[in-house]
Amino acid sequence: MVARLGRSTLGCLFSLLIAAAVGYFAVNAGESYWRFYQFQDDMRQEVNFARERTDDQIRTRLRASVDSLGLPDDARRISIRRSDNGISVESSYDDRVEMPMYVKEIHYRAHAEGRL
Repeated sequence: MVARLGRSTLGCLFSLLIAAAVGYFAVNAGESYWRFYQFQDDMRQEVNFARERTDDQIRTRLRASVDSLGLPDDARRISIRRSDNGISVESSYDDRVEMPMYVKEIHYRAHAEGRL
């Protein structure tokens, strides 16, 4: 029988540790983007029903979405523009994603527009 030196086991363990660390921080960034995607989807939904709702109703519903998604307070600044045949809703904010020894600020601009 040949004795094992153990190097291959430690190499595998180290690789798994690196993969777990990368996965952990990818989840943080992915969660930030997922919340942005849900907020933008809520905006599209409000644009679809803009004929039946006032600007204040739309703004109130989107601010509730900001609160439920846990977005930064800057996202509560929602701009709504109506024209004769269309509507545009927009908000922008910065979200923080924590990395090891580094914090990344990601700028998001949620936007939806449609016809009335």
